[in-house]
Amino acid sequence: MAPLKIMDLFSGTGGFSKGFEDAGAFEVVYGIDMLPEAIATFRLNHPRAVTFTDDIREVRLGVVAEKTGLARGEVDVIVGGPPCQGFSSIRPFRSMTEDDPRNSLFEEFASYVNYFRPAVFVMENVVGLATYKNGTTIEQIECCFSELGYDVDWRVLNAAHFGVPQKRERLIMIGALEGMSLSFPKPTHAGVFRTIGLRERHRILAPAENNGIVSLFEEDDIKLPRAVTVMEAIGDLPWLAAGEQAEIYCEDPQTDYQKQRRARSTCLEWHVATAHSSRMLEIIRHSGSNINSVPGHLISSGFSSCYSRLEPDEPSVTITVNFVHPASNKCIHPHQDRALTIREGARLQSFDDDFRFTGNRTKIAKQIGNAVPPLLGRAIAQSVQQMFGMSAGCEARREVAA
Repeated sequence: MAPLKIMDLFSGTGGFSKGFEDAGAFEVVYGIDMLPEAIATFRLNHPRAVTFTDDIREVRLGVVAEKTGLARGEVDVIVGGPPCQGFSSIRPFRSMTEDDPRNSLFEEFASYVNYFRPAVFVMENVVGLATYKNGTTIEQIECCFSELGYDVDWRVLNAAHFGVPQKRERLIMIGALEGMSLSFPKPTHAGVFRTIGLRERHRILAPAENNGIVSLFEEDDIKLPRAVTVMEAIGDLPWLAAGEQAEIYCEDPQTDYQKQRRARSTCLEWHVATAHSSRMLEIIRHSGSNINSVPGHLISSGFSSCYSRLEPDEPSVTITVNFVHPASNKCIHPHQDRALTIREGARLQSFDDDFRFTGNRTKIAKQIGNAVPPLLGRAIAQSVQQMFGMSAGCEARREVAA
């Protein structure tokens, strides 16, 4: 069977669709994002895809069809994460046209689904969407896709349960043309993590629950491995002082995760430590699990997670766009007196070492912090692949979509 064709909207670096490609059954054919450096990175890693660097509201769908050569029903999967502001004022979909300048970013995602009629779509977003406006917004979104002829469901996933060394929660909505069975990935790693408060606890996709508390998963006497920790992810990377960099690996990978991320890499890139000021270095030397470890005379303000070290034997907290700046978040190396390097941040987001980035250090940090972890994308892709295998072949479904 030919690869399933996938479009990536609000693509950023393409971490989400890279996970789909890594699953083995998908071919990325299109990506669009407003940030030039993000699309430049996307192109490096998806060289055969058609790309647009533009506001999605400014690109006509007919032009996309012309450039990709894909008509209605010829796209198999559409993925993407419309930015949060796209949900501020959702209007009934039937009042929209593809050229309506009032379209929100979510409505643009829905327009792509309506225009190309993929068999499956996957929309990822912040977990706060589940409770936004007391849950009425996500109900509107479900109704919108239902009106378009899709069965829809959603879950809250923690990336750490899928092999990513990071406690990153995301809301994942999957839709399929009526008649296909919906499928979500099963956790591959165990761990007890804080999660959003939801009345519908079944929507939190975790290994197991006991009175609402996530616990280790056991089934048929099989235990899942524990979640990958920070040092299991980055412990093989060379030691650096602030301002230093390394371009070669100094030792062999020590864990399966390290081996997997280094599998095809021949050189070490972007392992460059921030050149901290003397004052920041003094703060870092005092840093611990939270801001309270730092003497009060060294700092004037900050959130509890600022100026703090990552725990070596746990998955990382959520990687943000400022993970090279300790004043902004919890991003100090567990054992070394500096913030994370770009390579370490990419490792914690599950990017392979041979994934190529473009831009300066600040812009690349933003690309990494905004990305969907490829390993999480891969887990979702495997479920989507299972959906295609549950019923008739891909070509038959394309006929239904048309």
